[in-house]
Amino acid sequence: MTNLSRGANTAIPEAPATVAVTGTTPGSVDLFVFQLDSTRKVRSDDDLVFFNNPASPDGTVTLDAGGQVRLDLPAIDAGIETIAVAVSVDETVPGPLSAVPTLAVTLTQPGGETITAALDGLTTERSAVLLEVYRRNGTWKARNVSAGWEGGLVALVTEHGVAVDDAPEEDTALATTAPVAAAPAPSAATAVVDADGVRTVPAESKLSLEKRQKLDLRKKEVTKVLLTKGARDYVGRVVLVIDKTGSMSRRYSGGEVAEIVRRMVPVATQLDSDGQLEAYLYGVKFAKLPDVTVDRTDEWIDEYIHLHGRHGGIDYDRQIGGINDEIPIMSEVIASLERDTSVPTLVLFFTDGGFNKRTAIQKLMRQASSLPAFWQFIGIGRSGFGVLEKLDTLSGRVVDNAGFFSVDNVDTLPDSRLYELLLSEYPDWLRGARAAGILH
Repeated sequence: MTNLSRGANTAIPEAPATVAVTGTTPGSVDLFVFQLDSTRKVRSDDDLVFFNNPASPDGTVTLDAGGQVRLDLPAIDAGIETIAVAVSVDETVPGPLSAVPTLAVTLTQPGGETITAALDGLTTERSAVLLEVYRRNGTWKARNVSAGWEGGLVALVTEHGVAVDDAPEEDTALATTAPVAAAPAPSAATAVVDADGVRTVPAESKLSLEKRQKLDLRKKEVTKVLLTKGARDYVGRVVLVIDKTGSMSRRYSGGEVAEIVRRMVPVATQLDSDGQLEAYLYGVKFAKLPDVTVDRTDEWIDEYIHLHGRHGGIDYDRQIGGINDEIPIMSEVIASLERDTSVPTLVLFFTDGGFNKRTAIQKLMRQASSLPAFWQFIGIGRSGFGVLEKLDTLSGRVVDNAGFFSVDNVDTLPDSRLYELLLSEYPDWLRGARAAGILH
């Protein structure tokens, strides 16, 4: 027997399979099977199998009243890449899926190994994809997804290319549209992870094809580093801190800082719980900016990436200043960690140097070592970075909570190298923080 944890996958034979889902009862917890093409959408209403449509036209996917899905894998149409087995709590029933004590999934095949998927991580979701059976490089695989939506049935079906009409609830019909123009935008909780471990957040659907393709390439590079380092359950919080001092003038005017923001957004899609990038600019003081969202990154850059003036209601000269003092911004981030000690946090701190308050900074880093954050400092240019260059050997910390590297110009680093430098120590910190009881 193979037990798949959340996000894990395993190869299965190309043979008929039965997926048994316990805990479902029509009218209480309903079972749905989506046949998805390469866009991860149904092609038509025939690709959705549920209690009112219990079999696909070709009979390769069927659903019986006992909560068993039968898949004739050798005969599945070549246009289908993924079969998603999902559940949704009926609108008349209170409570989330996590309150269903018997909800479980088992996949069996004649002569094959029994595969179980432990439904981990469900909390307030009222609908979820439990298991995916998918093709990868000519091989069928099964993956434990265990991820869903608080929005229930509507969020579930619209995510997979199905629209719900405006009829009363008891007469609601499911229909496909292409595209789904009237579908409500899913909430931040609807992020999904594909078979390669790459996470997609809902706002990505608003991007142009060109921007989405570029984002996808960067997300894959981020994921490659994380998975190579053995990090899977890494979703938490990402904080971006950028130096806004006079010495950074060329970095701002030349577009390097703008590009830093764009290249940090893919990190947030993979590591931040809502896929958004928490952002600060700092000088002698600091300003907390609105979060950077994947669909409005360029607009955000146009509004906030400046050295002087008034932007978004913030006086950049008076409220932030033009010389550097790291103590206020570091203290602010530490205070936020003390308010929420349960979320693993990655702080990405870009600066061109001037860290002169060595003793105070060392004290803060020792204090921060018992809190759930890893600080990745990135030095821009060839200035002396002082205490940052010695953080790896700083004594008196609970765990090693900081990394540092410098580069003359961030734009010169290819994505693969940049993300390797940014993220290679973060998974090690995750393991160390768990071992020290900082994370649970």
